[in-house]
Amino acid sequence: MTPVLALFSILSALALGAISPGPSFLFVTRTSVALSRRDGIAAAVGMGLGAALVCALALVGLRAVISQAEWAYLTFKILGGAYLCYLAWRLWRGAAAPAAPEGAAAVSSRSGLARSFWLALATQLSNPKTLVVIGGIFAALLPPKVPGWMYVAIPPVQFVIETCWYTFVAVVMSSAAPRSAYLRARAWIDRAAGCVLGILGLRLIVESVQEAA
Repeated sequence: MTPVLALFSILSALALGAISPGPSFLFVTRTSVALSRRDGIAAAVGMGLGAALVCALALVGLRAVISQAEWAYLTFKILGGAYLCYLAWRLWRGAAAPAAPEGAAAVSSRSGLARSFWLALATQLSNPKTLVVIGGIFAALLPPKVPGWMYVAIPPVQFVIETCWYTFVAVVMSSAAPRSAYLRARAWIDRAAGCVLGILGLRLIVESVQEAA
């Protein structure tokens, strides 16, 4: 397989991974409908940057290092699970709070957009399966001798893929119909989303404890 064909295969696999539902998709969707389209796009950029950072770490061999230090990977999983549980608690606690008004998209503050960005970045980086999946794709599809330009090309392209996908999600989910539907059932939707994130977080923690036993 030529380097160019390998790059195309890798990016195709990464794109499929980006559009698969998970905590990142749930976070961007909820941010877009609960806050504003601008907040959703800020979260999309945070997801893109997080994916690019994970790509860069996987390319330099972090996955291989972690696989040789099992305690480091287990710690990473526990911290990631704890963060997902924290997000779940915030969603559940805030389910009864007043939602942003219909016109909030026009008045999102700079600090609010920054908060959406940083929370999205933390959500992306806290998911240990992101590193495992991306590392697995690289292990399967990278050529034996990786050209230097691939180290430079893959993370920025992954940033574009993730950002474009989640921007699309933000634009669609912040439209009038999805937002109106969300506002009508906000408390139930937020609590359901909190339960999903909490279950995912607890599952990571339990799996880590079982692996360590």
